[in-house]
Amino acid sequence: MTNPLLDPALVSAAEFDRVGRDAQRLLATTNDTIIFPGEAILPLEGIARSLGAPGTTALNIVTSPYGRYFGRWLAQSGAVVVEILAAEGEAVSVGAVTTALESNPEISVVAFVHAEAISGVVNDAAAISRLAHDHGALVALDAVASFGADEVLIDEWGIDVVVVGPQKALAGPFGVSLVAVSDRAWAAFADNPLAPRDSSLSLLDWKASWLDTERVTVPVILAPLEIWALDAALSRVRLEGLGAVESRHRASAAAARAGGRALGLVPFARDEHAAAIVTTFLVPDGRDARDVVTATQVNGGVALTAGFGDLATRVVRVDHTGQRAQLGVVQAALSALGAALGEMDRVAGALAAAEVAWRHVIGGS
Repeated sequence: MTNPLLDPALVSAAEFDRVGRDAQRLLATTNDTIIFPGEAILPLEGIARSLGAPGTTALNIVTSPYGRYFGRWLAQSGAVVVEILAAEGEAVSVGAVTTALESNPEISVVAFVHAEAISGVVNDAAAISRLAHDHGALVALDAVASFGADEVLIDEWGIDVVVVGPQKALAGPFGVSLVAVSDRAWAAFADNPLAPRDSSLSLLDWKASWLDTERVTVPVILAPLEIWALDAALSRVRLEGLGAVESRHRASAAAARAGGRALGLVPFARDEHAAAIVTTFLVPDGRDARDVVTATQVNGGVALTAGFGDLATRVVRVDHTGQRAQLGVVQAALSALGAALGEMDRVAGALAAAEVAWRHVIGGS
């Protein structure tokens, strides 16, 4: 017996090329765009190792574990890494970036995560990119979680290399990533004798064996389910409109913050630094976030998780990512959270506050 999940249609080179060009159009960039076969952590490491080399100095902005990983990969490749560590619950300040660049004129790479799915913090990518380019540095942006939720203007901001995760705001598959690379970044990769080649981490291999060819032979064995799922996700986003997808995420974040406050919760990320992909709250003193989340899952399916790492016991996350960026999803999470915290008398007010905030954003879109 055939099964569409077990017997998918193969992806031809022409179809793979079409999906890649559709992705490039969605990213609204003239930069080369690759559908990278693997979750975003793979191309992120590939980029770090393509840029990192002895004699290179990189500014790495750390607002999450992913930023730390990128810095380690740069250092392992021989680069000198200057790090900025943002304060808890805050984005990195533009002033801190300015100071770091002025104090280290040799910096040639600036790397940072745009929006943090772990902490719910978003960095000012436009301002940081402008400072980097004024300094003459390349910009490497992790937009894995942000694209489709927070605005990402690759060409306008001058992003040299960016990674997008289709599984986040675009509500697509986990097993592929989108990578857009500028001519400046390609030149930097090519000038680095330590950049990965003949490797699953290599961006240069993709340029040589796919982008710069007639594209009649795909250089890897494709996973058809992932490519067809990406194609479907891109089509769904085109149908709704990227602006509308972003608006749903902004409205969901506004609804979650308003509703959480009505429950008596304190947002972990400051309002001006809050990402649209997820909303985080500090749990009340004496409570363990993991226990609170467990209590919310009695009926299952509620879009709430505990924090990760240092935040595991202190923070709950309302996950309004992708197709979960809906008022009903946020309200269900707020109801479950109110019950778990023993604040049922506040739930009605929280749901009303969430709806008002949602409609304010959607109505103003």
